[in-house]
Amino acid sequence: MSIFSVFTLLGGLAFFIYGMNQMSHSLERIAGEKMESIINGMTKNRFLGLLMGCVITIAIQSSSAVTVMLVGLVNSGIMDLSNTVGVIMGSNIGTTITAWIMSLIGISSDNIFIKMLKPDSFSPLLAFIGIILIMVSKREKRKDLGNGLVGFAILMYGMLLMSGSVEPLADSPAFANILVSFKNPILGVLTGLVITAIIQSSAASVGMLQALSMTGGITYGMAIPIIMGQNIGTCATAILSSIGVNKNAKRVAVLHLSFNIIGTAFFMIVYFAAHAIFDFAFVEEAIDPVGIALCHSIFNIGTTALLLPFTKQLVKLATRAIKTEPEQPVAFIDERIFDRPSVAVSECVKLSVEMAEMAKQSVELAVHNLFHNSEEGCQEIAKLESTVDIYEDHLGSYLVRLSGTDLTESDSKEVSRVLHSLGNFERMSDHALNLTYSAKEIEEKRLEISDQADLELGSLETAIHEIIGITVSAYANMDMELAQKVEPLEQVIDVLTETIRLHHVDRLQSGACTIERGFVLADILNNYERISDHCSNIAVAVLEARSDTYDPHEYLRQIKNMDSPRFRELFTFYRQKYVDHIKELNAATDIK
Repeated sequence: MSIFSVFTLLGGLAFFIYGMNQMSHSLERIAGEKMESIINGMTKNRFLGLLMGCVITIAIQSSSAVTVMLVGLVNSGIMDLSNTVGVIMGSNIGTTITAWIMSLIGISSDNIFIKMLKPDSFSPLLAFIGIILIMVSKREKRKDLGNGLVGFAILMYGMLLMSGSVEPLADSPAFANILVSFKNPILGVLTGLVITAIIQSSAASVGMLQALSMTGGITYGMAIPIIMGQNIGTCATAILSSIGVNKNAKRVAVLHLSFNIIGTAFFMIVYFAAHAIFDFAFVEEAIDPVGIALCHSIFNIGTTALLLPFTKQLVKLATRAIKTEPEQPVAFIDERIFDRPSVAVSECVKLSVEMAEMAKQSVELAVHNLFHNSEEGCQEIAKLESTVDIYEDHLGSYLVRLSGTDLTESDSKEVSRVLHSLGNFERMSDHALNLTYSAKEIEEKRLEISDQADLELGSLETAIHEIIGITVSAYANMDMELAQKVEPLEQVIDVLTETIRLHHVDRLQSGACTIERGFVLADILNNYERISDHCSNIAVAVLEARSDTYDPHEYLRQIKNMDSPRFRELFTFYRQKYVDHIKELNAATDIK
């Protein structure tokens, strides 16, 4: 084997790893929008978790990526540690698919249909189709599919380069002497472990072993320990990703490592004990790529079957290995999930909905507390406002950095919608806090409000409750029908607050109210009006996120010019419900 064969081997490995990463990234982008629903399926049911782990790994073709994602999700507090066990086991099974695909390279036949199964036969065609999709398609999904096909072709080309570069080794006495040392199973395990840990890809190390097996010099007895070591070595990525995370996230890496170590120890003992008793003839037989894929599958499926009933014990083992630490009061997305942008975006949306609910709760509590002031209520509003501030700070910073990653068009719109809405939710909680100051002033100065002002404020408070409820629901569910109701109601709230101000001036002139009460009333009206304005901004963000099927700018233009029949209908409905209603009540009760 010449120095040029070594260069070819290294180049083939580089092509293989690059093609694997390219294919994995493209497949993930294709499956990205469904990834969140798949992750949500990771319940406490270990069998469902096993299935989901297998599905995700097959979808993105990387068990290491799945484990790193789990570390980030647990570190963020999004996923519970016990829910990751089945997913890790499933990912180990899912990753065996790659070895089976690569085993097709060893197919040999004159039959045209069987020949078409060989990667060197169909991968150039896939590369051509992929390039056509990249160059011609305007839709991102098709471009991603094209990139995935090209990545697969590059991966297979790298595999062919590796297998071609090691062909001279079949007749090399030096290589045969080196292989003799691999009859030591401990050395085989260590070799598989170290190589996989260095290149951080079990698929690549299995591919290298499959390429070497085509020389005919690798036996089952040599390959089996190496395969087991490769499964331990693949844990290196999870271990590296666990640096700097909380202890609960570190336990994910411990779970992954312990799963493979226990499986390796068990099957090594069983395999060699059985071999000593029955003297397996196949041990000295040459192994081929299909045999390696088979051994890889048997090991991972067997280890899963062995340890699946003991998931609780594995969690206890990880918990004892990494001692408990106090959990943070607020958990946020971990930056390790940047490599899974669609997952990160989905989790950010979830957290923003939590933030929206807290802002809504703070406003509703503040409205109730206004004339029923209590210290407990004020403290709860202040606590909610502080938490919303933390959410806004962390989520805003995270989303700005996330927006610089490779996002799909739909994910970019989601990021824009959330970023646009965060500040509005935060300001709503600020206005809720402002209302507590008005409540304290009313209580401390023992201010009494007139019957007319009380009736009008009651109607305004009901409108505020309705608009914030509609807004948060429209935001959480991306409901365009609800979002269209916000602006007409916001316009009616503006009319209602202006009506209340004018009535207050009338009461001042007649001596029925004081300037001191007027200052407090003005503060209350300003805060209510600002809250409804922020609701309007959020509704527009929801409409803009659906701009592919709806033109929010045209809708706003129609509102400004009162050209929208739907807007006029809703505006009339809300005006009758709130403005005209209080006029009728004032007239009926003859309130002055």
